[in-house]
Amino acid sequence: MQAVLFDFDGTLVDTAPDLGYALNLQRERHGLPFLPEAAIRPYASHGSRGLLEIGFGLLPTDASFEDMRAEYLELYTQVMTRQPVLFDGMAETLHAIEQRGLRWGIVTNKPRRFTMPMVSHMGLDLRAAAVISGDDAPQPKPSPQTLLMACERMQIDPQTALYVGDAERDVQAGNAAGMTTLVALFGYLSVADQPQSWGAAACIEHPKDLLAYL
Repeated sequence: MQAVLFDFDGTLVDTAPDLGYALNLQRERHGLPFLPEAAIRPYASHGSRGLLEIGFGLLPTDASFEDMRAEYLELYTQVMTRQPVLFDGMAETLHAIEQRGLRWGIVTNKPRRFTMPMVSHMGLDLRAAAVISGDDAPQPKPSPQTLLMACERMQIDPQTALYVGDAERDVQAGNAAGMTTLVALFGYLSVADQPQSWGAAACIEHPKDLLAYL
């Protein structure tokens, strides 16, 4: 292994509090009470689509979905750097990767207009060998395009890369790219998810567990 690539939300960084706060601000705007963070958390990896479903029961096929999505993203822009933090143990894991002379990067479906300010805010842009957002390629995950783009930027063979994510599409994209894939069980999984059936090499309970695969 030459490199580790991470999904962002729910794998590398805990962004659920800010994603949920933006949703609750939107619910408040529409006369609805705040939802508890625990109710929102399992939907945090599914972007605005998942959040609008839990927050308002909206689906992309609904007439008001796009307007509500635009409103949500406007609110999220205002609060997205409120309190994002690395998951417990992730700082030590990144340090261990770097100490081994390996590189790491970020491949997320988050649009670049959100990814880059957050990565910069956390100082990760100075350390990540590649940061690829969902709109950097014609197709985001589960397509392997963004993962292959990261490997090209890092000048590595995809087969020498490990990809860690907390959603089935992460595993699908990583496997399609020829990478070894791990499921971050500490991420935003719901009770309905069955990560053991997604086809990953393994599921890990803690960020440090990935070091065994390097």
